[in-house]
Amino acid sequence: MADSQSPATVSDFSAPMTGGHDFALGGRPAKYTVLYFYPKDNTPGCTTESIAFRELHPRFLAAGTEIYGVSRDSMRSHDSFKGKLGLPFELISDPDEAVCLRFNVMKLKNMYGKQVRGVERSTFVIDAGGKLVKEWRGVKVPQHAEEVLEFVQSLP
Repeated sequence: MADSQSPATVSDFSAPMTGGHDFALGGRPAKYTVLYFYPKDNTPGCTTESIAFRELHPRFLAAGTEIYGVSRDSMRSHDSFKGKLGLPFELISDPDEAVCLRFNVMKLKNMYGKQVRGVERSTFVIDAGGKLVKEWRGVKVPQHAEEVLEFVQSLP
């Protein structure tokens, strides 16, 4: 993946998601696709982030943008998390880390004094042609969804 200053093309990929369909990047009907990667369903930060994207979802749609959450959780966990929070968008299940590795979001993190391998909270905006338009890495949850919305609203 290129750094946030240089445009890169994200090659097409598919992955299972909630809603009974597979996600495929190619041929998305929206002008823009937001992929937000988060560590784990039903954890405080991930719940807060998902709720923030849920609350802003109508405004993302108005800006021609679809949202998808991505984590290593199982489809069963995603279905439960999505239902519990009433998320209006789909969640992509990546238990084998293929999508996470494609976007280079697997990192060593310190947790309770131990190093663990996990998902670095990150968000990517991709246009309909597959061009990576913007990326955020090491995301802090407060106001992040608003920042992403403001960015996509500024796009042509």
